[in-house]
Amino acid sequence: MCGRYASSKSSDDLIEEFEVEESRVAEPLAPDYNVAPTKEVYAVMARPPSSDKSAPPQRQLRVLRWGLVPSWAKDAAIGNKMINARMETVAEKPSFRRAFASRRCLLPADGYFEWYPTSAKTKAGKPVKQPFFIRPKDGGSLAMAGLYEIWRDKSIEDEDEPGAFRWTCTVLTTDAEDDLGKIHDRMPLMVPPERWQRWLDPTKAEKDDLLALLEPAAPGRLEAFPVSKLVSNVRNNGPELVEPLPLEEADL
Repeated sequence: MCGRYASSKSSDDLIEEFEVEESRVAEPLAPDYNVAPTKEVYAVMARPPSSDKSAPPQRQLRVLRWGLVPSWAKDAAIGNKMINARMETVAEKPSFRRAFASRRCLLPADGYFEWYPTSAKTKAGKPVKQPFFIRPKDGGSLAMAGLYEIWRDKSIEDEDEPGAFRWTCTVLTTDAEDDLGKIHDRMPLMVPPERWQRWLDPTKAEKDDLLALLEPAAPGRLEAFPVSKLVSNVRNNGPELVEPLPLEEADL
C-alpha cells in the first residue's frame, strides 16, 4: 500500500512541471514531508475551465483531501479507509469504478515511505519496523496514478457554502518490483509523462486501454534508503525526514 508520502514542491513548480493550464489552488500548501491520510494534497486533473463549462477539458491543479469518499457515501468517514485502490480490482469495485471511468488524476510526490519489519522486537514482542523512503534516482517527481471524487455534504444546505462539496482522492497501487518488494509487496502506480494526457482525459473510459497506461516505475529508476523513525509520527515534519540514514544507524 501507500500510506505516507512526501510532497515539497510549490504549486508554481508543479504548474510548470505538469503543464497545468488553470490553477484552482486558492491557498498554496506548505511543503509536506509527512503526507498522511486525510491531509490536503495537490492533484492534477483535466476538467472544463471555470470560465466555460462547455469547453473541452484542460489540465488543472487543485487541492484535494487524501482518502476517497464515493459520491454515494452517507458518511465522509469512509474516506479514511479509501487511501489506496488496487489496480487489480479498481475497474469493478463499487467504491472506485465510477471515478476510474471518468475522474482520474495525478498525485505529485517527491517519494513515498514504507516500513520494513526488522529482527528487533518491541516490548510487546512485535517486530520493530524501519521506515524507508523510496524516490526517483534522478530527483524528479513521482506522478502517482490517482482517482478523485466529489462528495456532497448534505449537512450544509447551501451548495454555495464552503465545504458543501468535498473533493477527495486515492492512490492506485500494484505489486512492487522485485527490489522494492523486499520492503513492501505493494507500491504506487506511476504514469509516465507521455501518457499523462490519455490518463487524465475524462472522455476515455475503456477499461483495458486505461489499465494499459499504468505501470510500476521502471526497474532501477527508484532508490530506497532507511530514514529516521521520526516519520512514524504524523506530527513530525521537515526535510530531515527524507534524509538517508547511515546503515549502521538503521535497524536492519
